[in-house]
Amino acid sequence: MSIDATAQIHPSAVVEDGAVIGPECQIGPFSVIGPEVTLGRGVVVKSHAVLTGWTEIGDGCTIYPFASVGETPQDLKFKGERTRLVIGQRTRIREGATLNTGTEGGGGITRVGDDCLIMTGAHVGHDAQIGDRVILVNNVAVAGHCVLGDDVIVGGLSGIHQWVRIGKGAIIGAVTMVTNDVMPHGLVQGPRGDLEGLNLVGLKRRGVERSEITALRAAYQMLAQGDGTFMDRARRLADETESSHVREITDFILAASDRSFLTPK
Repeated sequence: MSIDATAQIHPSAVVEDGAVIGPECQIGPFSVIGPEVTLGRGVVVKSHAVLTGWTEIGDGCTIYPFASVGETPQDLKFKGERTRLVIGQRTRIREGATLNTGTEGGGGITRVGDDCLIMTGAHVGHDAQIGDRVILVNNVAVAGHCVLGDDVIVGGLSGIHQWVRIGKGAIIGAVTMVTNDVMPHGLVQGPRGDLEGLNLVGLKRRGVERSEITALRAAYQMLAQGDGTFMDRARRLADETESSHVREITDFILAASDRSFLTPK
């Protein structure tokens, strides 16, 4: 066990042998820190949280009460193999959220990026890859093997089917079931997750230039109404576009995937 001299640990907390507690960490009452957990600088673990498994928590993260971080996967194929959970810097994991380690068959690592907000009751399944600045609103369920790009927002009570990819900057409305890939900057809502446009609010908030937004609008219309199949239109768009944001969409669509796509109406 390695506990930095500047760390503050409540007497009722359990820090097991082997844990690494970085400088300026705070561990609240009745929390449990497992033997393979590493906390970076300034991590705050509030009361009654459980951190276990081979888990690394980046600098400045906050873990709220009753969160379960690093438990074994909810996967019947998991046979106790040694797998990991890695969480980036300044991510906040709110009350009752659950994040699992990976599985051998899925690459062995679940990863959450920097500056994310995992809200109350949300779940991040085994082998999921979550980018930076992602927000999972209350009771979102992200299944195993999902990939969420940077700046994705998933509305409350929504579910993401296993193996689904959600591209950078996309937004998922509340109470939505997403069963197919979502292109970057897409707007998805409805009980079974229809692609209904672009995340224009998010683009504007991030300061994307008007010319790029105009190019994205035109690209979306081409994908929705152009000649040929959806994939034909994406290939043609990739050949013609000079927009970096449109290129993100075409690269995403033309990349390998285990799922189909939500396509524009």
